[in-house]
Amino acid sequence: MTAAAIDLDGELGAIVAGDPDAFARWVAGAEPPLRASLRPLAARVDCEAVLQEALLRIWQVAPRCRRDERPNALLRLGLRIARNLAIDELRRARGTSADEASLEAALARAAVVEPRAPDPLLRRAIEECRRALPQKPAAALEARLESAGAEPDQRLAERLRMKLNTFLQNVTRAKKLLAACLREHGVELEELT
Repeated sequence: MTAAAIDLDGELGAIVAGDPDAFARWVAGAEPPLRASLRPLAARVDCEAVLQEALLRIWQVAPRCRRDERPNALLRLGLRIARNLAIDELRRARGTSADEASLEAALARAAVVEPRAPDPLLRRAIEECRRALPQKPAAALEARLESAGAEPDQRLAERLRMKLNTFLQNVTRAKKLLAACLREHGVELEELT
């Protein structure tokens, strides 16, 4: 399943105006390419920390970003910020200056992944599979997704009148059933990571 590349710069005006929702939408599309660009350094750098710092800096410098004739100007700037932060992190970890050419070569080998529009067929398959889940696993998964990490599992379990262990078992069961259903729909899960 493929989807057309999209230009995330449609959110740039609102981001420059300080709209956090626009930035959240931009991050939703930009995060996969940013992560993919750091993948070659994952064994040597805390890529999650680098990504979080890069996103913070992107938010701060977005007002200075100008669109050009190419798509994804803010993403291109973000890729450069993330790569520079990763190189700085490598230098700090080594305690000496890193070989700039070999670092740039490693980063250049990473395929630049363009953001893609959501695949409507994949979305439909996911929704069908979610509707097919048994009631308790579906409720546990729904609570986890709606929370988006903002609430601890203990609170979600209490809201559903479940013990924490039962809640966690239901989430695990829901994920396994969802994965099996998606495979039946012909979705190759390895391609989605």
